[in-house]
Amino acid sequence: MKTLKIQEVANQVRGVSYKPDDLHDSLNDSSVILLRANNIDDGKINFDDVVYVDKSKVSKEQYLKRGDILVCASSGSKQLVGKAASVDFETECTFGAFCKVVRPQEEFARYLGKYFQSNTYRSKISAVAIGANINNIRNEHIDTLDLRVYDEVKNEEIVHVISCVQSIIEHRKQEIKKLDELIKARFVELFGDPITNTKCLETKDLKNVLILKAGDFTAASDISDEPNKTHSYPCYGGNGIRGYVAEYNQDGEYSLVGRQGALSGNVQYAKGKFKNTEHALLVTPIVEMNSIWLNQLLINLDLKRYQTGAAQPGLSVKNLQEIQILRVPITEQNNFADFVTQVDKSKVAVQKALDEAQLLFDSLMQKYFG
Repeated sequence: MKTLKIQEVANQVRGVSYKPDDLHDSLNDSSVILLRANNIDDGKINFDDVVYVDKSKVSKEQYLKRGDILVCASSGSKQLVGKAASVDFETECTFGAFCKVVRPQEEFARYLGKYFQSNTYRSKISAVAIGANINNIRNEHIDTLDLRVYDEVKNEEIVHVISCVQSIIEHRKQEIKKLDELIKARFVELFGDPITNTKCLETKDLKNVLILKAGDFTAASDISDEPNKTHSYPCYGGNGIRGYVAEYNQDGEYSLVGRQGALSGNVQYAKGKFKNTEHALLVTPIVEMNSIWLNQLLINLDLKRYQTGAAQPGLSVKNLQEIQILRVPITEQNNFADFVTQVDKSKVAVQKALDEAQLLFDSLMQKYFG
């Protein structure tokens, strides 16, 4: 084993700078897919929400290549900056200015891609990528990172073992996803599609049924990665728990809806004492309503459909207030909630297996990269 600096096995490429006028409505001969930080998801690249930029803004080296590592280089959230994913596809695309690419030498590509999923990498990057108003990763932050390397055979063996554990983790996540889909299917079976009201149920304007309220501004510096004596309450953003804070502003069972950026329209369920940030809308019923049923109703309404703004999408409370909401007897809501509770028991078992696989993954990453 020997230790190398990242700059000895890879170089870096900056992202594409563009203006709103440089974006196209669709992919055509003059445009190319542009990936952003929101397309880096749990160590993988997704194409769920992409934009299309004019090819004239893209240099040859800014086109992604197989083996590249796409990194979120700038973000207002310390939790997001530094997240990375390897490119394992041939689709023609580029990446935005808030991202960068680490382009490894071919023989180190797969091995380095695993390193960028390690807690060692994330902790080192989090320690240095702190700006006045936004967290940034400069080239020297990555160039000077230490990388343990072995001979080519050992490197590939490590990649294989880690990939196997990652496959198990992905399988468990898919099981949980399927259980979520079962809940969604059961909702539609009982109550129909709430968007088109296929069962012709009674409806009311959202403003007559629910109150939507944005959470408090919460500085990134006030959010801790782990709960402790000082920061003991979960803090919710547009897509789940962002971290932990010292104070809470809500207590009970609520649905939260992401309201800004690419995460707007995401629905999450919060229970107990927590704080919701300005990035999430707190949903409070003003009529009798089961909180579990309400959460699933909001999911099935697909609130992303109501996003406005191209460069920075978001949800307008005014627009949401005009949505038609199904009115269902509370007994039917409660029966559906009981079904969800039973499915959740299965999810708990799968989650336990997922957690065990995740612990093994973390152990392996620490052994080889820590």
